[in-house]
Amino acid sequence: MKLKNLFVITAAALAAAPALADINIGVVASLTGPAAALGAETRKAVSLFPATVGGEKVNFILLDDTTDPTAAVKNARKLISEDKVDAILGPNLISTATAMADVVNGEKVPMISVAPLDVSGDKRGFVFRSEPSADLMVQRVVADMLANGVKTVGFIGFSDSWGEVLHKALTKAAEGKITIVASERYGRADPSVQAQALKVISAKPDAVFVGASGTPAAMPQITLRERGFKGRIYQSHGVTSKEFLRVGGKHVEGALIPVGPVLVAEQLPDSHPSKKSAVAFVQALEAKYGADSRSTFAGASWDALAAAAERHHRRAEGQAQGGHAGIPRRPA
Repeated sequence: MKLKNLFVITAAALAAAPALADINIGVVASLTGPAAALGAETRKAVSLFPATVGGEKVNFILLDDTTDPTAAVKNARKLISEDKVDAILGPNLISTATAMADVVNGEKVPMISVAPLDVSGDKRGFVFRSEPSADLMVQRVVADMLANGVKTVGFIGFSDSWGEVLHKALTKAAEGKITIVASERYGRADPSVQAQALKVISAKPDAVFVGASGTPAAMPQITLRERGFKGRIYQSHGVTSKEFLRVGGKHVEGALIPVGPVLVAEQLPDSHPSKKSAVAFVQALEAKYGADSRSTFAGASWDALAAAAERHHRRAEGQAQGGHAGIPRRPA
């Protein structure tokens, strides 16, 4: 995740912009439903968002998509038609982000997804993301597998778009290097993965990659350990929160996870371009929510605001010079 220039963009950059009417920002998050653990992290970031930037008032409208693409689309339409938002931040999932993409592109309102949504063609026009791609993060997972002698891997992932994205990324990164000997799926709200875990274990993989996110991602690892699997277990970057550790308990000790700078901010070398801004964000977050409350989801949500602020700053600069830059403000 990019945290470079996080506070610089949201504070210093906008301070130089000429005063305009209120800025309206919509935020869509999964505050309830199977992905509620992810939405909770977005809510934390929203609570840190500034009330004003550069002398301009910012109004944030936070809506719950209930982990449902249909509700996400309804929220997007409301934010655009009724609240007249200048931009939308979120949502947390690829499935809900994909559903919202057509709406924001049709209305020409920028959406900065907290989920690692990858769109192409005409859909790329008004859709952006603040999270690194699944391909990038899974490449790091496979690199670690190879460095540790893994020759075969089992996959247990969600039976939705996020699970499919991670499975494709694993297949692509492992091609010609590591053999995928088992592929099993489960639903975010499923009460058990006993059958899937047994099938994966029976294939005798050297390692298992769990293609899931949030607290539901803990269940496969818990089950695998309880069933005696001793190999390496990798999780996606979609699990990095305190809630995942709480739910998984001792069974997720030793989980191998690719992460962005915000989770290891203090461990970064001073020369790292993200260290200063990452440490500043972590300190602000933990001052309000306590030690170890950091997460990639809160960081990605803040990054989304930073990106929106940068676009606003560029637009304001263009207007000040008698031209146009970025996305025009929506009429009241």
